[in-house]
Amino acid sequence: MDLADLKSGRLGPDDYAHNFADAHPPLNRAQALIEAERCYYCYDAPCQTACPTGIDIPSFIQRVAQDNVRGAAEAILSANPLGGMCARVCPTEVLCEQACVRNTNESKPVEIGLLQRYAVEGHLASPGKPLFTRGMPTGRRIAVVGAGPAGLAAAHGLAWRGHDVVLFDAAAKLGGLNEYGLATYKVAGGFAQKEVDWLLSIGGITPRLHCRLGRDITLDGLLSEYDAVFLGLGLAGVNALGIAEPELPGLRDAVDFIAELRQSAPEIVAVGRKVVVIGGGMTAVDAAVQSRLLGAEQVTMVYRRGIDALSASTHEQHWAQTHGVTIRCWARPLAVVAQGGVLKGMRFAATKLEGGTLVDTGEQFVIEADMVLRAIGQSFQAMPVGAALELQSGRIKTDADGRTSLARVWAGGDCRAGGRDLTVEAVEHGKRAAIAIDRALGIATARHTDTTEAAHG
Repeated sequence: MDLADLKSGRLGPDDYAHNFADAHPPLNRAQALIEAERCYYCYDAPCQTACPTGIDIPSFIQRVAQDNVRGAAEAILSANPLGGMCARVCPTEVLCEQACVRNTNESKPVEIGLLQRYAVEGHLASPGKPLFTRGMPTGRRIAVVGAGPAGLAAAHGLAWRGHDVVLFDAAAKLGGLNEYGLATYKVAGGFAQKEVDWLLSIGGITPRLHCRLGRDITLDGLLSEYDAVFLGLGLAGVNALGIAEPELPGLRDAVDFIAELRQSAPEIVAVGRKVVVIGGGMTAVDAAVQSRLLGAEQVTMVYRRGIDALSASTHEQHWAQTHGVTIRCWARPLAVVAQGGVLKGMRFAATKLEGGTLVDTGEQFVIEADMVLRAIGQSFQAMPVGAALELQSGRIKTDADGRTSLARVWAGGDCRAGGRDLTVEAVEHGKRAAIAIDRALGIATARHTDTTEAAHG
């Protein structure tokens, strides 16, 4: 192999268009109406309990069955302002759909995710009168740092309650993980930005892009200028392999590879002929599958433990395998194999569990590769917040509403300790924090008092 094996343009235009189109086409009207009729509209529905944002699933599905797309979208977006993206990317098969009572007799749940997508995207295609009207201005200013799912949900919730929100993000576009961190085929058609545009349409949210905490703004500075701060910082650090990693073409982080694909035409993104992806999570699957879709002939995911320990869901594992990705478990990276500044492959040590501890078996092997993608997890970079905030397991410690150890500062999303790193959970963090901030500022109480006085003359 030589450097020519790491190149772009391996496929024709039609192949790229097909490979990076929507992986799961939406339901049409007839399909949605038929699927909605399968719902039992359960009282105390277990699917709603399983939804991290508490969407009233029976209610929105019933409205779909009544051909009331706007009403269905309102039921969804009232609980989850990023309900469209969550319908596309959240593991509904292990959340709401796993809890569906249809599983008991039919082993096939109602397609809740597809119905949710049908309702939200149907509304966004023809929104008409806004679903949400911004509250009366409160005169309070809130800084939201990080425009990923948590930050966007917090900003929308705060603006809806009448606060002025300044939304800071280090990137060139709003959206965070939704814009930069997901496989292109999951959010085809520029949907991430369509959803952001809808969310901003409520008014009262001012974006500030290319603005990084610790470089362009500081936490102390924000607290001196704003009434409250919400941190939705995500996980900016990429874990290292723990071995020597020379600077070589083709040796790169999977998150950067995925982001490049999201921001470029696929035909100009270079890929190897033989690709190794190190890791076993969702990012590893997205990088591995997209490598195949770019034209890689051989793609291998390598994970240090067994198949049951993979953090990628069974659905995602199946998706990778049906796209020609080989999943090889019980191996850890030992060394990068290179010759003359050219990446040749990776040397691995075979592993096993011994007394509950992962150990090497003594066997070693090499997998040839002209491209190696690191996907072994990301970490929270605490430096921008310094010693001001208490951490727990390397992330920001908060209470159930996102309140941190520092007065007037809340946090949510992946940077918050104890989460499951799910988009839908990040949205719930932002939503709950917005309610808590509003309450802490005394606005909710004042609103309630004014309403009560008006009602009693």
